Amino acid sequence: MINVGLIQSACSADPEENLKKTLAAAESAAGKGAQIICTQELFRSQYFCQSEDHNFFQLAEPIPGPTTDAFQKLAREKQVVVVASLFEKRAAGVYHNTAVVIDADGSLLGRYRKMHIPDDPHYYEKFYFTPGDLGFRAWQTRYGKIGVLVCWDQWYPEAARLTAMQGAEILFYPTAIGWLPGEKAVHGGRQHAAWETIQRSHAIANGCYVVVPNRVGHEKLAGEGIEFCGQSFVARTSGELLAKASVDKEEVLLVPLDLSKVDVTRTHWPFLRDRRIDAYGDLTKRLVD
Repeated sequence: MINVGLIQSACSADPEENLKKTLAAAESAAGKGAQIICTQELFRSQYFCQSEDHNFFQLAEPIPGPTTDAFQKLAREKQVVVVASLFEKRAAGVYHNTAVVIDADGSLLGRYRKMHIPDDPHYYEKFYFTPGDLGFRAWQTRYGKIGVLVCWDQWYPEAARLTAMQGAEILFYPTAIGWLPGEKAVHGGRQHAAWETIQRSHAIANGCYVVVPNRVGHEKLAGEGIEFCGQSFVARTSGELLAKASVDKEEVLLVPLDLSKVDVTRTHWPFLRDRRIDAYGDLTKRLVD
């Protein structure tokens, strides 16, 4: 049995304030028994991709850098694993939406660079982020083998599958998703249901836990802004919801996971065994015309 902690919070315009708040939430989660703690996507700032503005590149930082230093210190002191999402400055003109994995001894195990980059109204991520080039990864931490994907990656079963195939027992998805206020009344329920359902399906198809921390609050950096929908959740190995946060409140969600259920589920529902790997070559094509 292990305990995971999800940090769901609202973000201000002050990166240092956001870092302090998230560190405090992580420390609180550790104090309550969390062993693996995950932040929401890009927690150090408001969601700046609502517009295309070169000034926001100043929010980026290198890895290692101040955020990784702070969380490595916390991980070492509290003996916890941390998954932290940040805006990575790799080089002049090359930036990534990145999640780092820090082990319970404070060591930086590695990083995942977001592979799928959206470009939608108020989600202009292609302006800021170079697509990831490290592939899909899983890391053996002190408390279990975990994989990390980021937000828009949620919609791609291929990403979950390739991560699970490396033995990931838990898939973490740091997220920043919400509604455009003008669309919420008509489309909001359907949009949220689709977002939750696709990720629960990854748990079912891969026999693993899925952990999704999201942000809350209305951030208005362009137009009507985005109303982030919260509702961070954890799905068990058969897709059922184990825990779910509120739609509008900051929370630290603490959820116990029995990792032995991964083997039980994958043995009783042997989807990985029955995959026809000889027949999937066309998946590497854009379309089968």
